[in-house]
Amino acid sequence: MVIAEHHALAERGAKLVELRIDWLSREPDVPRLLKDRPTPVVLTCRRVQDGGRWRGSEEVRLRLLRTAIVSGVDYVDLEDDIANSIPRYGKTKRIISHHDFNGTPDHIEEIWAEIAEMKPDIIKLVTLANSPSDCVRVLRLVENARIPTIAFCMGEFGVWSRVVCAKLGAPFTYAAFSPDREVAPGQLSFQEMKDVYHYESINADTQLFGVIGDPIGHSLSPLLHNRLMQSIGFNGVYVPIRVARDQLSRTLNDLGSLDFRGLSVTIPHKEAVLAKFPRCEEFVRQIGAANTLFRGTDNTWQSYNTDYQAALDSVKLGLPSGDTLEGKRVLLLGAGGAARAIGMGIARAGGVLVVCGRTSARAKALAEELHCRHVTWENRGSEFADILINCTPVGMYPNMDETPFHENWLRDGMIVFDTIYTPENTLLIKHAKTRGCATVSGVEMFIRQAAAQFERFTGKSAPLDTLRETLRLGISAARR
Repeated sequence: MVIAEHHALAERGAKLVELRIDWLSREPDVPRLLKDRPTPVVLTCRRVQDGGRWRGSEEVRLRLLRTAIVSGVDYVDLEDDIANSIPRYGKTKRIISHHDFNGTPDHIEEIWAEIAEMKPDIIKLVTLANSPSDCVRVLRLVENARIPTIAFCMGEFGVWSRVVCAKLGAPFTYAAFSPDREVAPGQLSFQEMKDVYHYESINADTQLFGVIGDPIGHSLSPLLHNRLMQSIGFNGVYVPIRVARDQLSRTLNDLGSLDFRGLSVTIPHKEAVLAKFPRCEEFVRQIGAANTLFRGTDNTWQSYNTDYQAALDSVKLGLPSGDTLEGKRVLLLGAGGAARAIGMGIARAGGVLVVCGRTSARAKALAEELHCRHVTWENRGSEFADILINCTPVGMYPNMDETPFHENWLRDGMIVFDTIYTPENTLLIKHAKTRGCATVSGVEMFIRQAAAQFERFTGKSAPLDTLRETLRLGISAARR
């Protein structure tokens, strides 16, 4: 099975394969595994305390590692506490590694320096990230290393560092055979690295972009932006970065120090990023929320909002040709950053707006800002509206059996716009179609705001048809 999988990875384009013999159910025949190998190999036999599965004796483990070296394996992974007991032999290159599954030590730089004295060909440092700033500290080791260094972080906070390390000089990174064969927390699959992040194309000149939010794992923004950048030959990579509320300010400073050029911003940071970087156009200041950060011509961060126009354009898709929002009664569900942007757009276009949120105080405050009526969440079904807009996460994957507005409250002729795009056909949209309503899915808003962001980031336009097709393919793949 191991040999067959090795050949399968080579056929899919892998240039280097790690053989994790600690995952095998019995002691392997190492020379046989290495014979006629289709790619260079890193041989690893990881102990349980280092995140592996080896439960045999240490004596046998060391014998297997020495056998691999004698057999001419291309690379052997040696933990830092055993490296000095296994001398260099032949042409095998030594990867001397250190793993910390509890966090990123304050003395990580000292650990690197100690390993540097052990005659490594490559130093490998992998720690658990509890914040994006942990990733930045580890990535700095790659950037400043005088010995080739692979360093990144595990866990949800560390996913992006596995990609960005390529720009800073890591000789390679690690990926899983498939999404269900993750050997370390936060590990991306080989196919994701290849098809989504185009890892082998990343170099020192690659521009960095990303999306920040919490949660962020469900975001399809990396798929869209990376696909577009690749299609026009733009040397950039776009990564998902989980950022908790209390980590935002420091994270933005740290990402700026790594020369990130642009960031998409999602829940819960849209208002806070504008407070952090208040340089913006007047309409963004009036909205009070930004979903985009980008470097201006003077290299300073600027805030922008692409939700505003994207939502207006999406709502208009549901209107009869030539019709406008003037005088239309609009019930807006939600009171967050997206709702504020959409509500302002509706009000400016002449719509008669009513705000309704699950948190009454927040909804009332937004209604006051927009100089419109407020209705309680409990009474939303009694409100007569021409257009219903959902800006809440109710009905989002995986809670697809929920709806923010009961089917019997819908009426024929309504326009129903759900800003959720995963799934595209939410329960609300399904009910609306059943009742004969005109419907607009969150896909339309998402691709329009993404296209506007892409233009801010790269200076290039993005075709909506390409974005729409890519997003739908991504949603379909995520559900499989």
